[in-house]
Amino acid sequence: MELKKKMGKYAKALISGEFIRFVMIGVVNVMSNTLLSSVYAVWLQDNLAFICGYGSSLGLSYLLNSKFTFHSEAICWSRFVRFAVSYVPNFVIQNVIVIIFMNMLGWNRIIVYGLAAVIGVPVTFVCVKFFAFKKQLLLSK
Repeated sequence: MELKKKMGKYAKALISGEFIRFVMIGVVNVMSNTLLSSVYAVWLQDNLAFICGYGSSLGLSYLLNSKFTFHSEAICWSRFVRFAVSYVPNFVIQNVIVIIFMNMLGWNRIIVYGLAAVIGVPVTFVCVKFFAFKKQLLLSK
């Protein structure tokens, strides 16, 4: 019964206004990550360029999500660390997609970066909501 209750909580989170705002900010993040990764790819190997682009866009994503999605103060280092840790599963998912579709199958860089970002969104939202911004969840119903 407890598992069913937890799954319902996660499912409810995915149909919330927060998720819609998270997705809209995600679009901005995908564009910044794709652009930055492509710029870095001029000088760096594809996977390293992706890692650098991902890291660069993480700060922007944190600021936007803090303000518009979870309505919290943006400058909180412990929350930023939790936010960054929340993106680890997303990073792994996306990097595996880059390795498979770009390195092994030879797909176009822009298409692969976009595909990688789209697949990781729901996992990332759940991690961010229930780990990075946990304090706000406890205060709101």
